[in-house]
Amino acid sequence: MSTPIPFDQRPQGKTLCLFDVDGTLSLARKSATPEMLALLKELRKKCVIGFLGGSDFKKIEEQLAPNGEDVTKEFDFCFAENGLTAYRLGVELPSQSFIGYLGEERYKKLVKFVLHYMADLEIPIKRGTFMEFRRGMVNISPIGRNASAQERDEFEAYDKIHKVRAALVEQLQKEFADYGLTFSIGGQISFDAFPNGWDKTFALTHLTTESFETIHFFGDKTYKGGNDYEIYTDERTEGHSVENPNDTMRILRELFQLS
Repeated sequence: MSTPIPFDQRPQGKTLCLFDVDGTLSLARKSATPEMLALLKELRKKCVIGFLGGSDFKKIEEQLAPNGEDVTKEFDFCFAENGLTAYRLGVELPSQSFIGYLGEERYKKLVKFVLHYMADLEIPIKRGTFMEFRRGMVNISPIGRNASAQERDEFEAYDKIHKVRAALVEQLQKEFADYGLTFSIGGQISFDAFPNGWDKTFALTHLTTESFETIHFFGDKTYKGGNDYEIYTDERTEGHSVENPNDTMRILRELFQLS
């Protein structure tokens, strides 16, 4: 898109809207609809916008820039991996790393425990990539991230009944109580492990030099234990719990008088 309007020249330039990705701007691991992307462009003319997802940057870019656009030019703030990868107006911001925090030896113990647990876990199907290492976290999936879209839907329904992810989280909390890690369930098939305080509120550390008077956060996993809970309940934000992307659009139209 063309050069963005400076924040102070937007009608509500001291207002920031931050959006979770899966379940909020798009269906899980799906591309945002043209209607959603058009509404965000309209919103950006009024206030400042940003996304805040737990996935790595490449996955989010595929969802929010499905036609190959530079997603850092479509949003004022881009926060992937809870803000461990961050951009402001297309410029990358300094960051930290999960392995730097945890250390190689402790990380190997975590991997060994998880993979042994997965080997013994009885669930209807398993695929591949049960652990995915990222800059700011490790993502853990009982079914495996290689599952198809249909298999993801089926596992999500199965997990709602059998609490597979919640059971593994409980085991990890006991086994690695001294690691200083948070285990946060999100999306359909997995959960994240990251240092305490590196939940989505970590992204707010990039905003301390800004002059926002209001920060709206929109997310679907806003319940306790969900990966939107901490920032949804943070005193620095006004939280909005959404059911799906259509609900997000409905709330935005009401809040900002969008067409």
